[in-house]
Amino acid sequence: MSPIIRTKIGSPLFFCYLQFFSCIARDTDRAMVFSASLSGTASVKLSPSPHSEPSSSSSWSKSTLFMGAPITFCPTRSGKQSDGRRTLVVFSKRISGLEEAMRIRRQRELQSKVKFRKRPPLRRGRVSPRLPVPDHIPKPPYVGSDVLPELSKEHQFHDSEGIARMRAACELAARVLEFAGKLVRPSVTTNEIDKAVHQMIIEAGAYPSPLGYGGFPKSVCTSVNECMCHGIPDSRQLQDGDIINIDVTVYLNGYHGDTSKTFLCGNVSDALERLVKVTEECMEKGIAVCKDGASFKKIGKRISEHAEKYGYGVVDRFVGHGVGTVFHSEPIILHHRNEMPGTMVEGQTFTIEPILTMGGIKCVTWPDNWTTLTADGSPAAQFEHTILITKTGAEILTKC
Repeated sequence: MSPIIRTKIGSPLFFCYLQFFSCIARDTDRAMVFSASLSGTASVKLSPSPHSEPSSSSSWSKSTLFMGAPITFCPTRSGKQSDGRRTLVVFSKRISGLEEAMRIRRQRELQSKVKFRKRPPLRRGRVSPRLPVPDHIPKPPYVGSDVLPELSKEHQFHDSEGIARMRAACELAARVLEFAGKLVRPSVTTNEIDKAVHQMIIEAGAYPSPLGYGGFPKSVCTSVNECMCHGIPDSRQLQDGDIINIDVTVYLNGYHGDTSKTFLCGNVSDALERLVKVTEECMEKGIAVCKDGASFKKIGKRISEHAEKYGYGVVDRFVGHGVGTVFHSEPIILHHRNEMPGTMVEGQTFTIEPILTMGGIKCVTWPDNWTTLTADGSPAAQFEHTILITKTGAEILTKC
């Protein structure tokens, strides 16, 4: 039975009910009916919208969002028209998830002029020369060329031996990342972090995958504050209140392990801390939908849903990727809502690495052709894991 509430016409409570039940009608795809009598009272009733389809269980569709239509006031008569009632009906309008995503994106673009910086914008420091790697350490095939390798079209699947090697490479990458995070504190330079990471990797008999990839000059990526990704370590000192993403990839026994995390430097504001926390949650929610036979597009849907709850933008320019004996390959993993075809297969490995921003998702790249920042200067955060698809879910390989 539909709920009915009565109140005085024109009273503050009347208008509160009007707004409240309008929201209910919008969210549940029902019509809201206000019956106003000549005696000065009104009743409120929820009933199925004539524009909606009947449902055997619930009028709520998990795959559909709703937006309220304009309120229309329609005088009506019932029976012999003796009671003088007038009826106000609010109908809901059904829209698709992609339409809703476009609406949210337009709203964010309109808000992108908001100033986010509470400190000077990021500036490039001095970049020191590349660090050497001992000759006995095996190197990936792209080393020695400054040409950016093309994305491999082959999806990477592994037998038991390949999975064991992937686990070893990813476990090393996770330990290196954990070590790098302990170095994060005010006054430390990103160049010092790079040196420490480089040394730990080569001492383990592995090669730092970013070094020499398409001409990249360092062994790790360090992306501070408004830097989305691919920051080059330099002489800039970390400041109290910074956030920094450290992206580690190692090449061990012919396999790449790829992972990243955003760390807090000193006393970070609540707003930045929340951005970092939600970004990690988005990655985890994306991983949670992965298993043999699952659609790739579910990853972006789940990430976008969670990010939008907090008003964050999901960067669509940078993606996850297949990883294994090749650094970057198909499948491309989109972190925003999309209609990308394809399903996951047991034994497959790839990364999930969403980037969230507190403002717009447009970006600018420095002349070094690597360092990419948010165009509006808003802070950005990123997390990344390499995962292995199994029959029942996904195994996170980049864990210590």
